[in-house]
Amino acid sequence: MADAKVVFTSIRCTCFLAFLLRLCLIAYGEWQDKNMVVKYTDIDYHVFTDAARHIMEGNSPYLRPTYRYTPLLAVLLTPNISLHMCFGKVLFVLFDVLAGYLLYKILCVRGCSDSRAVVTSWLWLFNPLPLTVSTRGNAESIMAVLVLASIYFVLVKNVPLAAIFFALSVHFKIFPIIYGLPLVLLVGDAAYNSKKPNIARREDKHKSPGYIYQAIQFILHPQRVKFAVISAATFLGLTGLLYKRYGFEFLEHTYLYHVTRRDVKHNFSVYFYMMYLVEGSGWASVLGLASFIPQLVLTVTFGIVYYHDIPFCCFLQTFAFVTFNKVCTSQYFLWYLCLLPLILDSVNIRLQKVIVLTAAWFVSQALWLTAAYYLEFEGLNTFVFIWAAGVAFFIVNIVILNQLVQHYKMKPLVKKVE
Repeated sequence: MADAKVVFTSIRCTCFLAFLLRLCLIAYGEWQDKNMVVKYTDIDYHVFTDAARHIMEGNSPYLRPTYRYTPLLAVLLTPNISLHMCFGKVLFVLFDVLAGYLLYKILCVRGCSDSRAVVTSWLWLFNPLPLTVSTRGNAESIMAVLVLASIYFVLVKNVPLAAIFFALSVHFKIFPIIYGLPLVLLVGDAAYNSKKPNIARREDKHKSPGYIYQAIQFILHPQRVKFAVISAATFLGLTGLLYKRYGFEFLEHTYLYHVTRRDVKHNFSVYFYMMYLVEGSGWASVLGLASFIPQLVLTVTFGIVYYHDIPFCCFLQTFAFVTFNKVCTSQYFLWYLCLLPLILDSVNIRLQKVIVLTAAWFVSQALWLTAAYYLEFEGLNTFVFIWAAGVAFFIVNIVILNQLVQHYKMKPLVKKVE
């Protein structure tokens, strides 16, 4: 019994078991792809592989239609061509497990006991959604690692590495740019730089406390400048190199497409049906731009109010961003689910309420999926029902967001730095 407890409370054993489980799913996926009509492998994985083939041939990955990602992803998957088709899946699985390990490390830094940190990491390592997504060949696990690495290094006060991983995360997908505000605010905060707690007070005694001076002092804090310069240099340097190699199509497919994208195919977004109805009219662009307003207001507000607790802040920002996004698929849920284990100690909600909210979250998704099934496989016009289910899901997410804010309790910045 003691040996079993050691196995399940050891991060090494936990990660090893999580890795084995994912390898088994990859093997099963290969069997399903060969023997069943419905394929296990995500269609995006074939897109990645085709782009990698173009890279191997010395061409642009954007010769593959619908490849809307950084060329670095295609480069990472070139062994799909030279070694084995499953290489990319194994790579994504390794990133998936590494994300779980980073969750463990962050929890330890935040003061969790070793055993509790391991058990909490199970919420990611043995969660069916990330487990399935990575083994089907989706690259979201890379994003999870880059975001979690940014948070980990900022918590252990390694600002240069935090800035580099932040820049890499923005390079791979645009949305982590929302974390820039709280990260910049945090690294220049007096509590964060607690080794010299009285410097700011001493300076205030000798210098004029005018608003302009205070604003300049705030913006030009050495740690903030360091973070901004390193992250900007990393992002712009990488972008410049890839632009030189692939030209404007790199910017168009990696960034501009996602900013201007209007997906009228059914998805979880509360805007989907409105987008569908106004497609082709002048209102389409207006609605697309208007959808950014609540995202901008909420992400900026949460970034300013909660930056002292960076994991909780990033979770709120991501949850709000996904909820109000004009396109939303189940893969987007991973953007905030990878942060969920980090906020459990930051909220004080009764277990009964947690169960009710979780059930409502899943039930509202089930209603949407049912309506979508009848549209896709039965050919029935269920657009109104899909929209209604999307509205219900949106309301559930708003309630969850409200409950998280209402039951938030301040978490100390860092209790232990390893």
